Formats: sequence, C-alpha cells, structure tokens
Amino acid sequence: MHKTSLAAAALLAVGLTATACGGDSGSDADGGADKIKVGVMFPGSLSDDGFMQSGYEGYQRIEKNLSDKVALTKVEQVAAADYQQVLTRLATGADLVVSFGGQTDSVLRQVAPTFPDVKFVEIGGPSDAVPLTNLAYYDPVQADGGFLAGAYAALISKDGKVGFVGGMELPAIVKTAEAFAQGAKHVRPDVEVLKPQYVGDFNDVAKARQAGQAMVGGGAQAFGQQLNLGKQGLVQAALNGDATVIGGPLVKECGSEPGYAGYVKSDTGAELEHAVNAVLDGTYKAAQVPFGMASGTNATDIILCDPTPETATKMTEVKEALTNGDIKLP
Repeated sequence: MHKTSLAAAALLAVGLTATACGGDSGSDADGGADKIKVGVMFPGSLSDDGFMQSGYEGYQRIEKNLSDKVALTKVEQVAAADYQQVLTRLATGADLVVSFGGQTDSVLRQVAPTFPDVKFVEIGGPSDAVPLTNLAYYDPVQADGGFLAGAYAALISKDGKVGFVGGMELPAIVKTAEAFAQGAKHVRPDVEVLKPQYVGDFNDVAKARQAGQAMVGGGAQAFGQQLNLGKQGLVQAALNGDATVIGGPLVKECGSEPGYAGYVKSDTGAELEHAVNAVLDGTYKAAQVPFGMASGTNATDIILCDPTPETATKMTEVKEALTNGDIKLP
C-alpha cells in the first residue's frame, strides 16, 4: 500500500481501466450495454495471502462465470489519501461499487450519498455500522473464525498457553481477538490466553515475527492471527519456539506449509460474488449482512490438520454450537 499514491494518481489521470468479464470491453456491439458495471477497490495487495487475495479470488470467479452479465473494474494497493478519489472514479457510471476493508469506511460513507443511484457494499466494515440508503455492510464475522481458532488452539496447546497476533487494531480485529480468548476458555477453562498483540500492519513480516517471539517467550504454544503476509513472520517465530499457527483466511493443503495446525476459512470473495448476484437478481438490500457460521453460506469454517479424534469431535461440537446460535460472541 506504500506505493499507491503515485499509482492511483496515474490511474485517475488516464481513467480507470475496465476489465470486462471474458476479456471484452462491454461495448454495445457485443451486448455489453446490458452488463452491470461493477467497480471494486482493494486497498491492499491481491497477493497478500489474506483478506484481499481471498476477495480477488472471488473477483476471478466472477470474471470466469459471469462473462455475459458483468463488466468489472478494479484498483488495488490504494493509499488512504487516495480512497476518496478512487471510490469516486469507480462510482462514476457504475451500478455497484464494492470496497474491501473497514479502513475505508469513513470515506465510503462520504462518497456513497453523492451517488444515490449507485449501490455500494463494504466488506469487512464495522458490524455495528448503520447502513445508508445505498450502502450495505457485508460482515465476514471474523469473530466466528476467532472463536474457532481459540478453541482449536486451546485444545492443541500442550501446556495450556495460547496467543493472538493481529495487524491493525481495528474494531473487527479486536473483536476477533476477544472471540479467540472466549473460544479458548470455552473448551478449556484453565487455559492462559496471553494479551493480544497488534503490530499495526497486516503485512509487516518483521513486526509479526517480533510479536510472535515475545509471546513464545511468554509460553504461547498455539497462535490465532489476523494477518496477511505478516503470517510469514509469525510462523517463523512459532517454528523456532516449538509452537504452531492456525492460518487463514486462505485455506491451504494440510502439510504444504510447515508450522500450521489448520486454517480458518473466511471467504471474502464469496461476499463479492453475493453482492454482484444480489444486484443481478434484484435482491440487493442496504443492510448488515453476516457471513459467519450461522449464515449458511459456507464462507466461514475451520480446517483441522491431523487432529486427534477427541479434538475433532470437540471442534465439531463447537462449530454446531456457533451455527445454531448457542454461543454468543462479544
């Protein structure tokens, strides 16, 4: 995100490049006039191994599966100073604008009212935000994933000490850390949950490694996290300290990456697909829309790598309780 002030300025100077699904331009000659126009802002990198990449995988699925109905435009790695310009440009002539990340919320709430005929969706914004007339909030319910990670971490920690490392100290990330502690205590009341560490950046490998080293020094043996590329540093610290990390939001094949005990799935790309389909079928609503365990969307889950039968059984019980609403999160 450090390099985008110039990149965004260049895009805005020449006009954003629209990528129509299937590689066409969405012109009248090929029926493009009937396509809905969708602009997507990814403030981070599309290869961040996390929130943005998960969203981009959904973007790619739309390109592949809805080539006859949707024309897409995207901008990635946008500096905070450029949010308003980029969102304004994306909204011009669009039917739908989707912004990823709660860090864009205040600017999005300024831009949306100036385009009353455009539908907006924020993915990952504050779960308590009041929707505007044309601004919906799609909540990944990261706290569900935090609860699952906390429960699993507590169950696999030999000595009963676990920790959580987050990137920016945003409300959704703090709630995830709180849910992690709640999940750990739910399955193992005597577990010690170390104070969560926020390193200020989802992609800073060095800071995440330092935070992990400090928590390993404090006895943590299993980690939950809300990081993107920063996970690399946390895993390095865990491996050096005989600890393990619960990855996510992208799910990898168990055993393909050393240091991971499992993965919390949080499919933000599915939320982007939901937004596009809601506009296509006329079901879009400017509301808070959750995508957690109870949503039935399969956007949230946890994958366990080589658990004991007892751990697998307990985690199935935890997932069912979250899905049924038997567990109340903060």
